[in-house]
Amino acid sequence: SIMSSAAKGIFIVGAKRTPFGAFGGKLKTISATNLAVLSSKGAIAQSGLDPEKINETFMGNVISSSLDAAYLSRHVALKSGLPISTPSLTLNRLCGSGFETVCQGAESIILGRSSISLCGGTENMSQAPMLIDGIVARWGAALGAGMKAEDSLWAGLTDSYANLPMGLTAEKLAEKYGITRAECDEYSLRSQHLYQAAAEARVFDVEITPVEVKGKKGKEMMDADEHPRANAKLADLTKLKPVFKPDGGVVTAGSASGICDGAASLVIASEEAVKEHGLKPLARVVAWHRVGCDPSIMGIGPVQAILGTLKAANLSLNDIDLVEINEAFAAQYLACEKELGLDRSRSNLNGGAIAIGHPLGASGARILTHLTHELGRKNVRYAIGAACIGGGQGIAVLLENVR
Repeated sequence: SIMSSAAKGIFIVGAKRTPFGAFGGKLKTISATNLAVLSSKGAIAQSGLDPEKINETFMGNVISSSLDAAYLSRHVALKSGLPISTPSLTLNRLCGSGFETVCQGAESIILGRSSISLCGGTENMSQAPMLIDGIVARWGAALGAGMKAEDSLWAGLTDSYANLPMGLTAEKLAEKYGITRAECDEYSLRSQHLYQAAAEARVFDVEITPVEVKGKKGKEMMDADEHPRANAKLADLTKLKPVFKPDGGVVTAGSASGICDGAASLVIASEEAVKEHGLKPLARVVAWHRVGCDPSIMGIGPVQAILGTLKAANLSLNDIDLVEINEAFAAQYLACEKELGLDRSRSNLNGGAIAIGHPLGASGARILTHLTHELGRKNVRYAIGAACIGGGQGIAVLLENVR
């Protein structure tokens, strides 16, 4: 496990995201690359920084859903106005990728390689391709065998090492921690209701960069998330059938994170760069931690990631004002909550991925973007964001309010 705390001041100076589009929804035709360009331009504009001053780019992406995916971070950097001389890295720590870019950006600053980094994550799950095996397609199918297209999205949500789809890892956690179907439905309803209350109070406006999309009557501006269910009722959730374990399972379409499209970006800068360019820090990146865990219960990964982050910062969970654990599944969140002894009055207070959705590479950056702005809005000191990671990992990042 890798535990780190910032030996020098590292600050988030811009943080924006696109609205998140539903699966097959309004963002389906915008590539993951171009979604990240939109969020990156928004974050850079919010920082007030000339993009020519940014030294390095880190972008997270999980499913290569467009033909330019191999070039993703480089194209994001160039399309966002960064200098040709600056390097770019596309990385994949699955559901933790958006968090990982901020860790990488911070470590780049600590090493003295950069003074300002563009970080973020992006995913267009609607564009996830159907794949034909390359051996068969290039070198020939046997007589009568034909060619079969495999769903890269479903493959990405299944761990072939553990031989389990992600939903069954959540079912295993429910069994281990005694989590019931009723608890999962109630928690999922909480996510939808808290999200709706926050959206109606315009909480998300400061973090969202509107996106121009094709509407039924021509071009329109999309400035709100598309996946949340307005006015959700418990009866809507209780009638849904379990997806992965038909007999007595707890994971339904309503208690799992939404399959979505979207991107989020953050500009992080050293203390020296903040002073040199007259930037306004929004939050300080304090500490971070990555860890591995049993792949068959991958959803418990945030527990040790959070504890390691707190240890690196010499803090306890009681010191933390705001927590957001990515809601891959209600059962997975509840298992982490139980294991940590987490006070729910401080956690996922504006809903989470069950309502907003979970575009894999983007979610970590979305959570850090949200917590950055929530620290200022609520005028509290510490926030920690975390995610479980398919394959059995966890990641967490701790922020401090500096406003």
